[in-house]
Amino acid sequence: MSDAAPPDRKDQHLDVVLAGRGRHARDAGFDRVHFVHEALPDLDHDKIDLGADFLGRRLKAPLLISAMTGGPSRAEAINARLAEAAQHLGVALAVGSQRAAIEGRASGGLDRTLRRRAPDTVILSNIGAAQLTRGFGLDEARRAMDMIDADALVVHLNPLQEACQPEGDRDWWGVGAALEALILKLDAPVVVKETGAGLSGRTARRLIDMDAAAVDVAGAGGTNWALVEGERASDPFDQAHAAVFADWGAPTAQALVDVRRACPEAVIIGSGGVRDGVDAAKAIRLGADVVGQAAGVLAAAATSTEAVVAHFQQMVRQLRTVCFCTDSANLAALRRAPLRPFD
Repeated sequence: MSDAAPPDRKDQHLDVVLAGRGRHARDAGFDRVHFVHEALPDLDHDKIDLGADFLGRRLKAPLLISAMTGGPSRAEAINARLAEAAQHLGVALAVGSQRAAIEGRASGGLDRTLRRRAPDTVILSNIGAAQLTRGFGLDEARRAMDMIDADALVVHLNPLQEACQPEGDRDWWGVGAALEALILKLDAPVVVKETGAGLSGRTARRLIDMDAAAVDVAGAGGTNWALVEGERASDPFDQAHAAVFADWGAPTAQALVDVRRACPEAVIIGSGGVRDGVDAAKAIRLGADVVGQAAGVLAAAATSTEAVVAHFQQMVRQLRTVCFCTDSANLAALRRAPLRPFD
């Protein structure tokens, strides 16, 4: 997401999401996916292995905490809680856009204190693809990683949000070429993600062929950034423009199937409307290696580290129970678990 004026835009985003507005009109598609129940599992529930390999590291559970933060003061507290929780849980953490921090306007806790709070965590830094033709390049990408001692860089794609944002960056000519050049030159893994409208199999294939280390489908079903921008717009023309995109994009479940089919060898993150551990299990079954959640944990992150930990512990327990009731001793087995026909 672009971080130019007005300075309170990030807080406006946070307020809209916490108020339950800006939700996608289309669900993520997980309610149409059903596992075949195994009534006689030959497993010890507590010994099911939920570990997952991600960017050369081993996670205790296949989860990525995706940051969605507000203005500087709120962002600092939220980032600290998410980092502490990720360290405790043994899962990965992706921060929100670092453009403001790179430009020296506000760090929002995005500095080396984040790494000190999470010394063993896989941390992903974040810049916007649209900025790659607006002065951001290799140096800025390295600064984004260095300022939080990140393991990888996320480049987010948000054309719908930029088109609906009154002050958005709408000229994307050359962004693809600039992204490919960055991936080739940066001596670190680059993950490319959408922001709630989903990746198509065709686009994912293009990104993997650019040597992206992973892609995040970030499908429709969770936060709809067109609607969020419509909520904060003061001009009725902007509000009306955003409103018609209420159901735009590929539902996460469908995006996962399409991207896995197009990119069988790729590392795929499944995010967008993931509500709980059952949705996470379905995302893994449909093609995700790791499952991301942002808005679903935001209320907990606005409260305390303990609330974030409890939230994800519940998700992990739910995921483990799905494995138990599908006779899946690990995530590899879960990916082969039989499904009932789609509704």
